Amino acid sequence: MLKALATRAAQSLRKSWKQHLTTLALAWVAIVAVDTWRTRDLPQGPAPDVALVMAAAATGTAPATTLAAWRAQHPGQAVAVHFWAEWCSICKLEEPSIASLSTTWPVLGVAMQSGNAERVAQVQRQRGMPWQTAVDPQGTLSHSWGVRSVPALVVIDAHGQVRFATSGYTPEWAMRLRLWWAQTVPQWKALLPKQ
Repeated sequence: MLKALATRAAQSLRKSWKQHLTTLALAWVAIVAVDTWRTRDLPQGPAPDVALVMAAAATGTAPATTLAAWRAQHPGQAVAVHFWAEWCSICKLEEPSIASLSTTWPVLGVAMQSGNAERVAQVQRQRGMPWQTAVDPQGTLSHSWGVRSVPALVVIDAHGQVRFATSGYTPEWAMRLRLWWAQTVPQWKALLPKQ
C-alpha cells in the first residue's frame, strides 16, 4: 500500500514537472517572439555612422561629432548605445543599471525627445547620469536607428558590428552579458573562411 502511494506520488510529480516545463517553454517562446517583434526595426550588421550633437560632456573627454568618432575613443572595446528619454518612467528605473554599467563599459546615451543639449545636460546633472549623451530633440536620430520606443540598448562590437539590440527594460546582468559576449565571442560570420 505504501509502495503504491509512493509510486502514484512520483508519477504525479513527474506529470506536474512536465506541465511546468511545458509552461516555461511556452512562456520563453512568447517572450522571444515579443522581443523579436519589438526589435524588428533596430539595426543589424554594421552600426550606422551618424552625426551626434552632444550634451555637455559628463566625463571631461572631447565631445564626439559622429558615432565612429565616439567609438574611436574606445578602441578594441564593445560599446553600448542606450536610447532613453527624460519623460520615460522605465528609463528612470534603468538609470542605476546604466550608471553602473558605464563604470566598466563605454556607454553612449541618446536622449530621445528630451529637449536641447542644455536641457539634457541639466537632467543628467540632476539625476547623476555619468555617461556621455547625444541629444535627439525631434527623435530623428532614434527613428533612423529603428528605435520606436525607449529604453532601447544596442551593443556594438569592437569591429563596428551591431551584435545585440533590445527594447524595453533590460536588467543590468543582461546588459553586461551582451557586452561581454560581443567583446569575447567572435561574430560567427568572422569565423567563416574568406572567399
